[in-house]
Amino acid sequence: MQQVPGPAMAGRTVLVTGGTGGIGRATARALSTMGAHVAITGRDQVRAEGAARDIRAAAGGPVDVFVADMSSLVQVRGLADEILQRLPRIDVLVNNVGGYWNTRHVTADGLERTFAVNHLAPFLLTNLLLERLQQSAPARVVTVASQAQSMGRIDFDDLQGEHSYSGARAYNQSKLANLLFTYELARRLEGGSVAANALHPGLVSTSFGADDPALVQRLLVPFLRPFMKTPARGAATSVHLASAPDLDQVTGRYFAGRKPRRSSSRSYDQAAAARLWRVSADLAGMTTERQPHHRSST
Repeated sequence: MQQVPGPAMAGRTVLVTGGTGGIGRATARALSTMGAHVAITGRDQVRAEGAARDIRAAAGGPVDVFVADMSSLVQVRGLADEILQRLPRIDVLVNNVGGYWNTRHVTADGLERTFAVNHLAPFLLTNLLLERLQQSAPARVVTVASQAQSMGRIDFDDLQGEHSYSGARAYNQSKLANLLFTYELARRLEGGSVAANALHPGLVSTSFGADDPALVQRLLVPFLRPFMKTPARGAATSVHLASAPDLDQVTGRYFAGRKPRRSSSRSYDQAAAARLWRVSADLAGMTTERQPHHRSST
């Protein structure tokens, strides 16, 4: 008798940050229907539990909930500790959490919120979970960036926007940072069994940026909404990168519409990527022994 193959993600554990709404929730839901054991993170316990119930009802699989404010380095570290205690394996980490703030906000750590949430949180969490990912290999790190990376510049003299702040400039910088981080992580893990890729989800109809929207967002979004992707369609590339069987050995790439694309020329600046890694590690208080290093060529 011919054996019927099981669900594509059966036996795999996927962690989706920012999984309580929008693209993150749609990503978790889709991967759960494919048989994955899903874990989601969110800021609010009630909302996170509600999202987990929705995902379980749709797919019937297990969904774990973790609660943390990703703007806080202390809470990111606490989150990593709890994840390591509760999840014996992590096959895929989807760095989905992100935000847009039109005005400058400072976190409890004294960092600009956009940089802290969109870049520093996934940078720190990925490094803290990297050993577990390697133990679960072949594994994947999927980071949700944006085409805004093409307009981004890393201002090393004013990373926190203390001297001059623009919500759009801070967001674009953070999305470029996602690409620089992904490519540098892929280089540091070269020859290993953890793949690192990033993606552009497209223009998606969610509540993204609603806490502190820019004027142009308030004016244009109502008119653009009919043309925006649904969260499920916006999650398609995240789901593809997390689950496609032919991507185990594909790393250090940028995807849009489920296809590899070339990102901005600045995103391939290896010196800037290495510098951003060092600065980020310092800001996050990471010790050198917890970081992946470039393999020796000798």
